[in-house]
Amino acid sequence: MSKLLLVETSPRGDQSVSKRMTRHFVSRWREAHPQGHVTTRDLASTKLPFVDASWLAAYFTPPLQQSPEMKQQLRLSDELVEELLATEHLVIATPVYNYNVPASLKAWVDHIVRKGVTLGFDGQGLIKGKKATVIIASGGVYTEGSPIRDRDIATQYLRLILNVIGITDVTFIAGGGAKNVDLGTETMDDFLAKLAPEIDRAATR
Repeated sequence: MSKLLLVETSPRGDQSVSKRMTRHFVSRWREAHPQGHVTTRDLASTKLPFVDASWLAAYFTPPLQQSPEMKQQLRLSDELVEELLATEHLVIATPVYNYNVPASLKAWVDHIVRKGVTLGFDGQGLIKGKKATVIIASGGVYTEGSPIRDRDIATQYLRLILNVIGITDVTFIAGGGAKNVDLGTETMDDFLAKLAPEIDRAATR
């Protein structure tokens, strides 16, 4: 059975361009994998805690030496890692805030990059044989030829992180110009229609 893990970040519900792009992706993926299973991790409702001193103390303590309190500190992180390890296809759907990913997605990254679990002690990624699709909605357009292409920090960051943990088969779907939907100069349906072929290819590959 094919398994898809969907990590969403936008808190905007039906008004979210990235969520609407993702719904289209999941619909096509289900058509291509009728027996498949989708796990959704909505970071807008999960409210991940940021890494702090007590979390780091637990993280750097060998498992056999961890106190019950330390294990509790890592419980949610362990759950997120298990979701990632169990999937075959990871989908990250995110808006861009000030050229980078939202804080909630950075928090997710900090919880799943775990030495000895997803990242080897030699710095080599431990997650092999998986693929990822990254769906990005941004106000700016950062595709080839854009005068602000160098500001596409979100894509660079997520490509780096996925590569670090071993996922190198990555497809990026860039929903640039999403601000036009918010400004009312383009409908959500028209915006999505332009991206539909690219989304369909990623969902059925």
